[in-house]
Amino acid sequence: MVSGARGRLGPFALREHSCRTLPSPSPPLPQPSCLAPPSFSMAMGRTVLHMPSGHTGVVAKLHPTVLFNICDSFIRRNDQQERVIGTLLGSISADGTVEIRNSYAVPHSEQADQVAVDIDYHRTMFELHQRVNSKEIIIGWYSTGASLSPSDTLIHEFYGREVANPVLLTVDTAFSEDKANIKVFVSTLLTLGDRQLAAQFHEVQLDMRLIEAERIGFDVLKKTVVERLPNDLEGLEATIERLQAMIDRVCTYVDDVVEGQIEADNSIGRFLADTMASVPRISSDAFDKLFNDSVQDLLLVLYLANLTKTQLTLAEKLNTAAQIV
Repeated sequence: MVSGARGRLGPFALREHSCRTLPSPSPPLPQPSCLAPPSFSMAMGRTVLHMPSGHTGVVAKLHPTVLFNICDSFIRRNDQQERVIGTLLGSISADGTVEIRNSYAVPHSEQADQVAVDIDYHRTMFELHQRVNSKEIIIGWYSTGASLSPSDTLIHEFYGREVANPVLLTVDTAFSEDKANIKVFVSTLLTLGDRQLAAQFHEVQLDMRLIEAERIGFDVLKKTVVERLPNDLEGLEATIERLQAMIDRVCTYVDDVVEGQIEADNSIGRFLADTMASVPRISSDAFDKLFNDSVQDLLLVLYLANLTKTQLTLAEKLNTAAQIV
């Protein structure tokens, strides 16, 4: 749970146009050339306290496309920006499950004591997304970085006017130690009587499931330096190695339970039983034949793709030479 003190923010009057400001002892933020008039500005002299978070009952399901969009926006950011923020789109089910399906970056500017966000751009992009998929609604916002910052309180308050109980997705784009530090938060207000004191951020459960093609791309994304993308055979090899490692881990766990070294977990046992039941009952020879046939089909597709690429390249060069003559 993260608590951001509100200090002198308190109630404030909103004007009827897009420029919304809060009083700040600091000089006003200069208008960046790439942004419309800022939607709000704020002082940054507050503290962020980390406290143990409790169970909120909210579960967030993250589609990998959102993660790729966030990383792409971070790579394309301006040189002066240390992080990027944006809007999350998706749906909210009746049981409180939040499904994050899409996202888009929102221009913003931050300095040592102020932050400005372009609300006009945010709303224009949302209207364009609604034309494509009207079922996707605003469910929150995202920010790159390993931790929360004091300015997140006011930005979250703005998205709270767009949707009830918005979520905050943080993505550590540095991927330190090849680990994806991805967290989802919801906010609640601390009040003393009628006075609002602070905003508490509670971390909620995150569920991100990837198919093998997305898993390969996600593994490449976590590497800071990549000479080239893996081809289909290299991706297949990485998948088999990962599967072998998972089988070894499961075998070690089962052996330890049988020998009494660790206590058995019924939920894990049921999951393993369901997994084993889903495996088709075929002989090893039939499985080898099925696997080899699949590999041969894959190689045939690769051969045809390379042949088509070569044919197109030759045709382009012949057309260029004919035009010169």
